[in-house]
Amino acid sequence: MNFKTKTAAAGILAVLTVAAAAFVILPRHKKLPAPAAVQADKVLVKKAERKLYLQKDGQNLKEYRIALGFAPVGDKLREGDGKTPEGIYRISGRNPNSRFYLSLRVSYPSAEDRREAAEKGFSPGGDIMIHGLPNKAPFLGSAHLLRDWTAGCIAVTNEEIEEIWSMVADGTTIEILP
Repeated sequence: MNFKTKTAAAGILAVLTVAAAAFVILPRHKKLPAPAAVQADKVLVKKAERKLYLQKDGQNLKEYRIALGFAPVGDKLREGDGKTPEGIYRISGRNPNSRFYLSLRVSYPSAEDRREAAEKGFSPGGDIMIHGLPNKAPFLGSAHLLRDWTAGCIAVTNEEIEEIWSMVADGTTIEILP
């Protein structure tokens, strides 16, 4: 190869390297789901059944199979315990750019959760979400249900979180039962 050919090849390689790095590093914009025609007024989670229900006026609109925290039995007591909290909370926000495909924030910890944890000398933790699959592993699909794997969150497939995202408004009650 002559100098001109080597320089051209190096230039092309540099452009491809920058493009690949940008693809990996820069966030990709998600097309967010539009609000559904029917909105749920409650999210009900039954941990023992590994089910999440979207309800309106006490009637189930939708049902989803879920994965929970890696230590799912019992109420969340402290940060890092791998438990999904139990109680009545609210959907307090949404994050389209989390490490997981779309996430809805659960208002855990409540004032009571913080008080109970403080009495025991613990931090109650936080960042409990309903979310899709890890952005680095969207191929998992329903295989994510083979075991409880989150740090305390409630996980569904990416298609399911899109539907939940569109049917659940911020402020909606979420009740998490044992």
